[in-house]
Amino acid sequence: MDKIKILLVDDQILFIESLKAVLETLADDIKIINIAHTGLEAVKLVKKQIPDIILLDVRMPGMDGVETVKVLHKKYPQIKIMMLTTFDDDEYVHKALGYGAAGYLLKDVPPVDLINSIRALNHGTIQMSPQIMVKLMDTSGESSTVIDTKHASREIEKLSKREQEILFLVALNMENSEISDKIFIAEQTVKNHISSIYSKLGIHDRAAAIKLAKVSNLEERFN
Repeated sequence: MDKIKILLVDDQILFIESLKAVLETLADDIKIINIAHTGLEAVKLVKKQIPDIILLDVRMPGMDGVETVKVLHKKYPQIKIMMLTTFDDDEYVHKALGYGAAGYLLKDVPPVDLINSIRALNHGTIQMSPQIMVKLMDTSGESSTVIDTKHASREIEKLSKREQEILFLVALNMENSEISDKIFIAEQTVKNHISSIYSKLGIHDRAAAIKLAKVSNLEERFN
């Protein structure tokens, strides 16, 4: 079995060394072929050995991650580049995707989810953190072509059946009291479930929950 060849690019040495160890320990189909600490170093390393995927931080000294995406995608369009960063700033997201990034994940992603995202990306599926998908949905039309419905659906799978049901009702613009009456549980229990939903999906408000429910086609499960 051919391993997925990965180039890691991040100026935080401890983080990137830890990430290398985690990926190679938990996934026998992933191989870290190189590590770079700057965008310029990444460009030089790619000339020597072509990876399948590049995991790339946004903020780095010199040539930042967004500019690095622009340079690398132009020269090596076959390489899939995924931003892996702590920054979900709208400008970074839109510029990185516009320059050819095929994914944008936040660093708080669990290791198993990151590995699954790497595998999915290797097969051509765009990967987005839920927070990023919500941001991209703030505009209609063209943004919907960027968001991957299958990935959104996998995020929804983190929820229990009851939480999925409540999220579906939230997406119908039902208030907590209405949800309580609808499914015969206490209103405080509804609130507790909603808090759990926010935590599992990495979102912080009702509007984000509604957007994520819609892009995942959650209504198909309950209609």
